[in-house]
Amino acid sequence: MASGDFYHHDRPAHPRLAEDRPRGGGPDEPHRRGNWATWAVVLAIIVLFVILTVALG
Repeated sequence: MASGDFYHHDRPAHPRLAEDRPRGGGPDEPHRRGNWATWAVVLAIIVLFVILTVALG
């Protein structure tokens, strides 16, 4: 029995499956967190810096 025959008997006629993660374009605009989260972190650091400067200064 040749190696090709060994696997051939239980394979379907058309063994190619559709890709579950197709390559290529994807959505036009990828989903991402808004810019507000970055600004909230920056603002929190500035406010914390000001509070500590006033409290310790």
